[in-house]
Amino acid sequence: MLFALGQPVAFAGLLLAFVLGLLLRALAIRITARALGLSAPREPVAPRPREDIDPFGAVAAAVGGVGWGKILDVDEVPRFRGRGRAAAIFAVGPVTVLVAAQLVLLAFRLLFPDAFGYLDNLYPSDVLHGQIDAPYAEQFVLAAAVGLLAFGLLALLPMPPLDGFGLLWSAYQQPGHGMQWYRMWFEHKNVGVVILVACSFLPPGAPLLLLPIDLVGTLVLRLWA
Repeated sequence: MLFALGQPVAFAGLLLAFVLGLLLRALAIRITARALGLSAPREPVAPRPREDIDPFGAVAAAVGGVGWGKILDVDEVPRFRGRGRAAAIFAVGPVTVLVAAQLVLLAFRLLFPDAFGYLDNLYPSDVLHGQIDAPYAEQFVLAAAVGLLAFGLLALLPMPPLDGFGLLWSAYQQPGHGMQWYRMWFEHKNVGVVILVACSFLPPGAPLLLLPIDLVGTLVLRLWA
């Protein structure tokens, strides 16, 4: 995100996208957990910054352009009502953010019908670095859309502390030794966080963290072009 400081309007759009991504993810998880009977009926669903913001995810967003929210530990999601419901809790956050990204892209198309030509040659990493040659209004809306898209796609990677790991864990009726080892090192010993933060810094100017975002996110942008 800091790469976009040269384009303050794009930076504002990316900052809004990260905050909105955190908010939508948290609300979606809590509302779904209540609806599926996996949380107390009176448990509040309002945002709780201490429980929703991961400091390392915020650092990654600032440096690499995309970050993540507080880890949802697999032990916090009951499986007594079935693995499908547990998996839904991990999936609903990223899916909600991705849907929001599509809605903002739809708004972009409706508001700026002549602006879609340059999406043919634009990659998500370009937007996350503020490399948008467009009027201010278009910069802001496109940056917000791509920021949400990147947040949702990153969250689906199957590595702690991301939600994708919870989806992977829920696929196993009884996680074996390999999965237990993976969880111990990547979650409890924070190897996953170290890798993600390192990939948000390295290599300078083209963080590895953006590679999976570009691989999938570029297809989405081309569909809207």
